Amino acid sequence: MLKEMELYSQIAFILVVVGGILWGIFGLFNVNLLTVVFGGLARLIDIVVGVGAGWLCYKIYLEKFKKI
Repeated sequence: MLKEMELYSQIAFILVVVGGILWGIFGLFNVNLLTVVFGGLARLIDIVVGVGAGWLCYKIYLEKFKKI
C-alpha cells in the first residue's frame, strides 16, 4: 500500500501512524513523549502531524470523488 502512494502521502501516512502511537501512549500512561524528548519543539511537531492528517483526508476526499 505504501509503495503505491506518492512521496507526500507516504510521509503523511508515517506521521499519522507515529502520531496515533504517541496519542495511545499519552492515553494509557498520561505521558507526552514529544514533550519529554523534544521539549519546546513538541507543539511544532504536533502541528506537522496535524498537517499530515489533513493531507491524507484531502487525498481520501479526492480519491472518493474521482470515481464518480
